[in-house]
Amino acid sequence: MLLFLSLTGIFLSALLIYFNARKYTSSIYLGLFFFIVSMYGLIQYILVFSKSRMLVALVFVHPIFLMYLVGPMLYWYVRSVLTDNSRLKKKDLWHLLPALIFLLSVIPYLFIPWAKKIENADLLIANISNLKTIHSSLLYNFIPQAVIFISRPALALCYTLASIVIFIRWTHQRRNAGVLSQQRYLIRWLTVLLGFFLILLVSLLLALTEAYSYNNLNLYFTLELLQLFSGIGLTGMLISPFFFPSLLYGMPRVPLKEKATPAQVLSQDKANEAIKQRQKLDFETDYLIDIGDKVDRCMQELKPYLQSECNLAYISKLIGVPAHHLGYFFREAKRQPFNDFRNEWRIKHAKELIREGKTDELTLEAIGHASGFSSRNTFYLCFKKVEGITPSVYASNVHHAN
Repeated sequence: MLLFLSLTGIFLSALLIYFNARKYTSSIYLGLFFFIVSMYGLIQYILVFSKSRMLVALVFVHPIFLMYLVGPMLYWYVRSVLTDNSRLKKKDLWHLLPALIFLLSVIPYLFIPWAKKIENADLLIANISNLKTIHSSLLYNFIPQAVIFISRPALALCYTLASIVIFIRWTHQRRNAGVLSQQRYLIRWLTVLLGFFLILLVSLLLALTEAYSYNNLNLYFTLELLQLFSGIGLTGMLISPFFFPSLLYGMPRVPLKEKATPAQVLSQDKANEAIKQRQKLDFETDYLIDIGDKVDRCMQELKPYLQSECNLAYISKLIGVPAHHLGYFFREAKRQPFNDFRNEWRIKHAKELIREGKTDELTLEAIGHASGFSSRNTFYLCFKKVEGITPSVYASNVHHAN
């Protein structure tokens, strides 16, 4: 079971990073978090259940410094999701210090002969408690081995508690702002993630403390109740993302709402009411409607579609909505690619020029260029896709109608 969960977590982390690395930095933190946790489970499985001397020699000590990065990755992920800002500051580099210190402390062991590492692997395969006899870190000269082993889940627990604190503060602020009801999806996800990981860490800490108090590491793997809770925490944490598919969209959030003017309130049309009826109110509905209003007003008043560089990033700057929130809006609420939406506005503009008789002064290609299309072929293809006929046929119909 541990092997299956670990491999599942590694696969999940690869998916998150591969599909989201370029768009959403927060997904990189989450992917690395799942990868390191899964690696920890895989290392435990190999050390305890594998009888392969080579595998045990490979995973013993070499990747352990990564365990000190679990907490920072979780904290950075939670912070970036809640603040919608995934950039790291210079002071964030201090979070890497524990991992760096441990890595430096095991450098001598990394360069010992392979034969010696195989010999240590034989000791671990014979009895995992022999771990205490292997001097693999320079830190053992100053700090008891038990403290170093317990420091890994303890440090991760501190970061988890810090993440919970900023999550609670954020929830309290949003409740006061009156927009919490539209953020239940985000709240559920972070509650599940932090809750299961907290169960896992507490179980690991209790098991390690119990094992070292009796000076018997084998006890760590035989405490059935703690192993049960540890398994529940690991299983719940690793499978939970599959129940939150919107993780792939960067977890849109609802910013603090501004007070609407009477004119804005009166401008709510039947289309918005229809959206409310079709969607459940517990998932960002008001925010999605607000994005739709901003996009439509921008298109009507500023006509950004006439610019050749009009894309999600361009519109994002104009209306002050994060680009990945716009992408989510078009995928989930609009259910239409942005390019198709933009081209519909361009075609609408081209039709207005044709009806105004601009074909007497301009060629159809020039009208297409004036409507934002970069080439004649693109203009013709998009026009036919939207209207079902070519621009020349449409112009001819308008001419005959007049």
